[in-house]
Amino acid sequence: MCVGLLLTPATVPPGFFRVNLLVVLGLATLASLATAAAVPDLPWWLPATAAVAAWIGGVLWLAMRVRPARVATLVAAVCLAAAAWRVEGIGRGGLAAAALGGGGLVSGLLVGLTVHAMLLGHWYLNAPGMRVDILDRMVRWTLLAWALAAALATAGLPSLFAEAGDPPTIALAGLRWLSGLVGLPILLVMSRRTLEIPNTQSATGILYVACLAAVSGELTAQLLAERAGWPL
Repeated sequence: MCVGLLLTPATVPPGFFRVNLLVVLGLATLASLATAAAVPDLPWWLPATAAVAAWIGGVLWLAMRVRPARVATLVAAVCLAAAAWRVEGIGRGGLAAAALGGGGLVSGLLVGLTVHAMLLGHWYLNAPGMRVDILDRMVRWTLLAWALAAALATAGLPSLFAEAGDPPTIALAGLRWLSGLVGLPILLVMSRRTLEIPNTQSATGILYVACLAAVSGELTAQLLAERAGWPL
């Protein structure tokens, strides 16, 4: 979501940035508390620093200090990315740690951009005069994140085939591919086509479903990665 905010032009009303940074603040605070209790090897101050940066960014947007607000958002994004990389690679080494860490970053990027695009579409109810191409560009960025996730999943197919005899793995793989890697891009393209009408409300409704597809696909991908030792 922080990356989505950095990609969103400042022509969008500042209230959108403030509200979404409050969401980042809440999620980062929850991540800090959860990792401090469940993952002792992870520096809890990484998500905690992200939470503080998100709060500062929201205050700066309230004061219309655009550039400092973007710097604070960037700090939050870097801290959360470092935390995601670290928690995915704990207990592993070498290529497996790098692959799982990168898979975690791409997964977070995909889900974050999808949710961000949906929230941006919802904001057209508050600011109907916003240009439609802003939302269309955000959907295109989300499609790019999906392409990265699909490339990682394709690279992990040998690990998936190695577990092919396991029924739970087959079921999880089916949900992961049908929801996150096949259904999601169809929904994103449908939202782009709807914006050509243009109809931002219908496009936002499609993006709601896209959020469900992205979350379910990436959650099952994490379970598969734990079983096979590679992003799937």
